[in-house]
Amino acid sequence: MPAREGDAGWMRVALGLARRGLGRVWPNPAVGCVLVRDGRVVARGWTQPGGRPHAERVALDAAGAAARGATAYVTLEPCSHVGASPPCAAALIAAGVARVVAPLEDPDPRVEGSGFAALRAAGIEVVTGCLAEEAAALNAGFLTRVARGRPRLTLKLAASLDGRIATAARESRWISGPAARREVHLMRARSDAVLIGAGTARADEPRLDVRDIGLAEARPVRVVVSGGLSLRGDGHLGATAAAIPLWLCHHAEADPARRQAWEERGAVLIEVPFQPDGQLDLSAMLRRLGQRGLTRVLCEGGGRLAGALLDADLVDEIVTFTAGVAIGDEGVAAVGPMARRALALAPRFRLAGFGRVGGDVRAAWVRA
Repeated sequence: MPAREGDAGWMRVALGLARRGLGRVWPNPAVGCVLVRDGRVVARGWTQPGGRPHAERVALDAAGAAARGATAYVTLEPCSHVGASPPCAAALIAAGVARVVAPLEDPDPRVEGSGFAALRAAGIEVVTGCLAEEAAALNAGFLTRVARGRPRLTLKLAASLDGRIATAARESRWISGPAARREVHLMRARSDAVLIGAGTARADEPRLDVRDIGLAEARPVRVVVSGGLSLRGDGHLGATAAAIPLWLCHHAEADPARRQAWEERGAVLIEVPFQPDGQLDLSAMLRRLGQRGLTRVLCEGGGRLAGALLDADLVDEIVTFTAGVAIGDEGVAAVGPMARRALALAPRFRLAGFGRVGGDVRAAWVRA
């Protein structure tokens, strides 16, 4: 059925609600739902932390009998399978809604159009495609995990004008300004996990938490690539492993005593196979993170890990914060070595957004 005047506006409201779930609902998608009748909002909902209840269930419970005859604006096809909760398509049918407007089919094999089919079979008008591009961008992490078996990976680079993330003495605080750092904390809050390499963990002792933006309850999983588990156990990550999720990706030859020590601290250990060149297989690592439910991963360093991820064509988006300072080529490069000998072989990205953040410049690039 074709969209009606006003459908796009209400869908934007639903997308705004869905964003509230980003970083908090994995492995589920972040969904928003608005129930509208006679031009007025009857109820609204969004996917709750942990992935349940679903957005439709929250909105229907709030609406009660007022849902009958309403239009439901939902940012993804309502689920139709019986899982930990009853299917949302059946709930919408039972509530007596008259129309369902949803931009995208859910690619989950358990759904794949069956939610829409159930609604149509019940005589409910179904409209698809409304703001589909915006909806796909919002749930790109969920869609990537379903399609590729791994989370969507965003690489964040805060660098000088000449592409350095630290001086030769590894001084890096602070290249970017406070506004850019707040933006990074918001990116963390909307991510399921924050990923760094062992070198960054040892050199910077990062907290990898969310602070200074009023979202202290957001706690993305901290993932560290440390093949030999050679991190300091008495550092911040070790001291907080029992309270804030810490996942360590390591190889099969890691010292059993180190494994036991980190498990006793509360860390989750994820064994990753080697590639033929002896390095950790980062593609396999991301697939294992996807198997554990992660949909959106933010990589914050360092340069060696950034280069390896780019070289393996695993980066879906790059967000750069460029500060007005020059460090020189003796500084630490934002991106480490890559085995690309010709420009034609270099991974390409297209500019998706650009703007000023305080005294720095923010640019977002997506895979070309």
